[in-house]
Amino acid sequence: ILGASGSGKSTLLHLMGGLDRPDKNEGQRASIKFEGTELTKQSKRALDRYRADDVGFVFQFYHLLPELSVVQNVCIGAMILHGRIGYMRQRQGTIERATKLLERFGLGHRLKHRPMELSGGERQRVAIARALINDPKLLLADEPTGNLDLKTGQSILDTMIEYRERAGLTMVMVTHDERIAERADRVIRLVDGRVEGVPDSSIMGSEHPPA
Repeated sequence: ILGASGSGKSTLLHLMGGLDRPDKNEGQRASIKFEGTELTKQSKRALDRYRADDVGFVFQFYHLLPELSVVQNVCIGAMILHGRIGYMRQRQGTIERATKLLERFGLGHRLKHRPMELSGGERQRVAIARALINDPKLLLADEPTGNLDLKTGQSILDTMIEYRERAGLTMVMVTHDERIAERADRVIRLVDGRVEGVPDSSIMGSEHPPA
């Protein structure tokens, strides 16, 4: 989803992720469906479960907990999904899964480090691993490279696309950067909160699940 600052990109992503609801005036006609379920009609508890079970979020700012190690930050997502007691029952398996994700993203040597000891690109990789710890069906990324230099940003994008292709999940990313948008299979442009145009299907690409 490509658009300038203030065009409504992040708002749309938050609506898709169940973080926000449509305004009351818009709620009568708004429709956001995930696998046939109308999200706008779900209770807060149901949306909480939807986010925990099916959605992974990656933000421009990493939102890592500074007092926790890298592997502990990744495991937080599983603790939220299963609750403290449920998490403790499968703690070892979760740590092993988190470790494998971090190793895949080139951070196997950073497991016990704190976020402040990492570079910006490394912190974003930790945030991506955290978003993927529960094997989501949908990955929502809000300007995930916006706080990084071009080379690091492209490397982060490579990591996300490689994982998406292997796991077969759907990834929706918002950005203002044309160079980042060029990497997607499909681009939707937003201008002042409205979809300006959708590319012809012949240039969207169809080899993989949509990104």
